[in-house]
Amino acid sequence: GASRALPEGGERPLGRTVAGTEVVAWRAADGTLVAGPGACPHLGAPLRESPVRCGTLICRWHGLPLDGAPSAGWRPYPAYDDGVLLWVRLDEAGGETPLERPVVPARPDPRTAVDAVYTAVGRCEPEDVVANRLDPWHGAWLHPYSFVDLRVLDAPDPSAEAPEDGFTVEVSFKVAGRAVVPVQAVFTAPEPRTVVMHITGGEGTGSVVETHATPLSPDPAGRPRTAVVEAVVAASDRPGFAAARLAAPLLRPL
Repeated sequence: GASRALPEGGERPLGRTVAGTEVVAWRAADGTLVAGPGACPHLGAPLRESPVRCGTLICRWHGLPLDGAPSAGWRPYPAYDDGVLLWVRLDEAGGETPLERPVVPARPDPRTAVDAVYTAVGRCEPEDVVANRLDPWHGAWLHPYSFVDLRVLDAPDPSAEAPEDGFTVEVSFKVAGRAVVPVQAVFTAPEPRTVVMHITGGEGTGSVVETHATPLSPDPAGRPRTAVVEAVVAASDRPGFAAARLAAPLLRPL
């Protein structure tokens, strides 16, 4: 989720179920991100409903304090805050070799950029989200109200000994009526469940749109569910963009 969803000094943790695993996250007293199993090791109380006091999570059932260190069988998960998104590493999910830290794409300077994070839940597998995002024709055919004049400039050659990881498109985003914003963008997949779009030409050059597909628990009918986390980090050299940054709290999804 979004880094700002866990403000420093906050008194409530975040609780999520990722790949069938309950996870709870909160800020330590120094603002560091802490994450671990979402059930209390005592009697299984849901820790997402517990308060945080001075960086320590206090189980609401019997008061077991958790400060982020291993305690009574509870052990933290590796966690990382990149300033836009919160990451928690679950070594038993995904099947990939664990990394020391997530692969965070190059982003605009946060001092001059606007970022926003939006999460939606779909009834699908993470692979479906990635395939959808990497299909350059999806937007043109199924979302003509948003995208026009799509042209693929280059794509990886699968027969190459070391094919490049990415393809480049030109596309125009509809704004209102006939008004459009043409851009050039490069799509890459730095991780198995992540797709990144870098704006490399046109309006907003340097801006980034990240799509992260996180597996959740199945729905009551046993069908897979995936959280689609979209992180946008926008930049612009237009004079009015500084004013837009001041209005960022009004622009971000609620």
